Amino acid sequence: MLRSAIASATDWRTRPMLNKVPEITIYFWIIKVLCTTVGETFADYLNVDLGFGSNTLYFVGALLVAALAVQFATRRYNAAIYWVAVVLISVFGTLITDKLTDDFGVALEITTAIFTVVLALVFLVWYLVERTLSIHSIFTFRREAFYWLAILFTFALGTAAGDLVAEKFNLGYLNSLILFAGIISVIAIAHFGLDLNAVTAFWGAYVITRPLGASIGDYMSQDTIDGGLGLGTDQTSFIFLLAILALVVYLVITKTDEPGHISGKAPPPPNQDLRRARISGVNDPTMTFKERS
Repeated sequence: MLRSAIASATDWRTRPMLNKVPEITIYFWIIKVLCTTVGETFADYLNVDLGFGSNTLYFVGALLVAALAVQFATRRYNAAIYWVAVVLISVFGTLITDKLTDDFGVALEITTAIFTVVLALVFLVWYLVERTLSIHSIFTFRREAFYWLAILFTFALGTAAGDLVAEKFNLGYLNSLILFAGIISVIAIAHFGLDLNAVTAFWGAYVITRPLGASIGDYMSQDTIDGGLGLGTDQTSFIFLLAILALVVYLVITKTDEPGHISGKAPPPPNQDLRRARISGVNDPTMTFKERS
């Protein structure tokens, strides 16, 4: 009994929970794009319009830590808690890139390259440790930690890559929007039409939705003389925040995106054998056939 108690206390990193992320539905992608747009415009609103300056990073960082603490403390997916964390991490990821480029003068080419390498390393270590990158198996603390770390760097990378294409390459906000939407369409066609691995397709689309959302935000908020619609960062941010709120309230009420809702299969029980939480992606009981390939 004592040995069991000690093992339980020291093995908290792999202690199984119910899956902590939502089902991948159309609502997921809509809210994800809305969050990325808010990440771009709300960061600018706090930084410039409200005059927070360099303190914005620390302020949003503190809120993010609190939100993630609540997220990690839950034993199952909760739409409100999850999407608050995503909104904050989108703003924080944007601020990291902006801090490097604006305050430290790091070129966008360099930040894009750095975040690409860092994200690749996160995925590599995640896979080497867990043998899967499937988001349908986020049922241990360690897997959830890898998941949120990957999310953070997808936002940072997306910000750098989006700004690089729109500003450095002088493509413009609307053309950038069309470009990134086209890339996501190619990924979707490759997945549904050419049987591209579901995990690869998901993370590819997840990364590209960040510059897509940023391009939407810049196009709507920037002055008309700069190629935007001139709504400003405040109006754009509040429009998208209200849209996120409405959709999250809908999901909380309908529970449409709760794990197992679509397939009808219940997620793994919280008292599941620890060994199932450590098995490889090939044998992961929560993965679809395509994700195993």
